[in-house]
Amino acid sequence: MNLSETYVNKLASLISVVIPAALGACATSASSTQPEANQATDALFDTVSALDAAVFDSFNNCSSPEQLQKHASYFAPDVEFYHDTGGVTWMRQDMCANTEKYACGKFRRELVPGSLRVFPIKDFGAFAQGVHRFCQFETGDCEGMADFIIVWRNQGGRWQITRVLSYGHRPNK
Repeated sequence: MNLSETYVNKLASLISVVIPAALGACATSASSTQPEANQATDALFDTVSALDAAVFDSFNNCSSPEQLQKHASYFAPDVEFYHDTGGVTWMRQDMCANTEKYACGKFRRELVPGSLRVFPIKDFGAFAQGVHRFCQFETGDCEGMADFIIVWRNQGGRWQITRVLSYGHRPNK
């Protein structure tokens, strides 16, 4: 092992200890000094978690035209959908056409338990980050998974998705 490899290994080891400890201290400090903020964050998490479940329940049943229409209603007309292997769509109509063609009746989406994180966006809404897996209807096998970020806009209590990033598609190990 040369000097630069030794330095990199020591630095990586230090980072793996220091950063989690610092983040834990920040989280503990924030939670002990701002209980109202945590309650608001908990409520936001509950709201976005319920929305995530609802949008993907309709996705998982989109072979029914009514469920596909319901699924579409969660998205803004000018939604931007970025998919690392499928490309970009710029409109709800195109996104739903792709969903119908490539997903409906073929596979379902499952959120990986414990992976959902929700962050507020001041004066706009929130974004959700997590990991999901995809399971074939025909076999039940959950062969693929990916990371996602979904941007939710809240206008007068009506939540809609404005941006989606679905990336890091890989086999489910």
